[in-house]
Amino acid sequence: MSLKEVYREQVVPAMMKAFGYKNPLEVPRVEKVVINMGVGEATQNPDALESAVSDLMKIAGQRPVITKAKRSISAFKVRAGMNVGCKVTLRGERMYDFLEKLFNVVLPRVRDFRGVSPDGFDGRGNYSLGLREQIIFPEIDYDKVSKIRGMNITITTTAKTDEEGRYLLKALGMPFRQ
Repeated sequence: MSLKEVYREQVVPAMMKAFGYKNPLEVPRVEKVVINMGVGEATQNPDALESAVSDLMKIAGQRPVITKAKRSISAFKVRAGMNVGCKVTLRGERMYDFLEKLFNVVLPRVRDFRGVSPDGFDGRGNYSLGLREQIIFPEIDYDKVSKIRGMNITITTTAKTDEEGRYLLKALGMPFRQ
């Protein structure tokens, strides 16, 4: 059963009961997933950004957008407008496929994994987590990785509170630490 079906058939009725929603459309849902990879060394080495873009494309299944620096920071030798990273925004079917892969395959492969921190919520039901290495994704070939890079994954929901967001993600199968 896909994650979308799990949401429709199990999560919606459970949340309607738990939070007292009258209409199924009131129930919070996952809106989008943004995967961001900062590539600090792209200022000196343009090839680093290309390898990050190809890795992110394999992970997400769609072409990433290259992000540019907003301000100049002389301490980091960065000028406004320089390429400093890449990001991908997933919605719809790709988003559900990515979340299913993240919850069931990728996170359990993290070393000493005991669950994700329940403190990653922003106050409005959105959740962010950081991964230290891209090699935990099954699509990435370990031998072809030039440098290990981390990434931030932000899951945006329509929940109004952290409690609703936590319940939604836990019901979808996110492994929270106890």
